[in-house]
Amino acid sequence: MPYHDFIMKLHKKTSRNYLERVCDHDKIECATIAKQYGRDYWDGDRRYGYGGYSYDGRWEGVARDMIEHYQLTESDSILDIGCGKGFLLYEMKKLLPGIRITGVDISDYALMHCKPEIKDSLHKGEATSLPYEDRSFDYVMSLGTLHNLKIYDLEKAVREIGRVLKNPERAYIMVESYRNEAERVNLLYWQLTCESFYSVDEWEWIYHRFGYRGDYSFIFFE
Repeated sequence: MPYHDFIMKLHKKTSRNYLERVCDHDKIECATIAKQYGRDYWDGDRRYGYGGYSYDGRWEGVARDMIEHYQLTESDSILDIGCGKGFLLYEMKKLLPGIRITGVDISDYALMHCKPEIKDSLHKGEATSLPYEDRSFDYVMSLGTLHNLKIYDLEKAVREIGRVLKNPERAYIMVESYRNEAERVNLLYWQLTCESFYSVDEWEWIYHRFGYRGDYSFIFFE
């Protein structure tokens, strides 16, 4: 279960005002609206989430790195759990046109406003109960999603990832976490939807406890 980061370089390109989110806005209202995962979360005011999540090609580098690291080929099938608007899957499909892509997300809004080229490959679904047979996929990824689950659902989701994989080591999970007090406070200020609020050591313990054998990394709010 190795640590392998694909995301922090991209994450650092966005600036964040942590104090503004808790001092200038009603954090309770913002979190309540964000957890609906509707227009406000994806394309509304920054206080509710992304502040506008439109395609700009930023995920192409991540797609290239993943394809190279996992030696993905056009004969592979991949699943993205919490795919959102499907931008990462779209980039993978561009680079490997023959690859079979599938995405699941709980957000009707995101699925309705996804990349139209891959809309037929994206479906509404829960990470805790994937609608796929055992050993259906060559590679499974989940970016910025599983920390939104409470611990009992997190266990279900992690075990579901192992169930649908042909090789349980060909997986990647990225979640929000912290390594020190500053990052813990910044995460607490910034997050809107996080339910599993754990340090790096706690996440690693959870993965071992739930039998996860794939790769993992975190984003930190420095």
